[in-house]
Amino acid sequence: MSVKPLEDRVLIKPLEAETKTASGIFLPENAKEKPMQGKVVATGPGKLLDNGERVKPSVKKGDTVVFGKYAGTEVEIKGTSHMIMRESELLGLIEK
Repeated sequence: MSVKPLEDRVLIKPLEAETKTASGIFLPENAKEKPMQGKVVATGPGKLLDNGERVKPSVKKGDTVVFGKYAGTEVEIKGTSHMIMRESELLGLIEK
């Protein structure tokens, strides 16, 4: 099964939450923060404007992005958790 996002939506695979603090303390499962970074897996064709033109997404497959803690909708694809959200819910692009 594969998922192709519609319109200006983006499919993201969240990065794993940290299991250890900077000082070396291991965190239990219930104390971990919800991940707010992820890799773009797929993008839709872009937002359709009133005049019929389509605006291309500003992110592409493979980009690492930052999103809000409660943004998007969680979906499970092939046993792996993913997020689907509108491109406008993305907060930034992490450049390497």
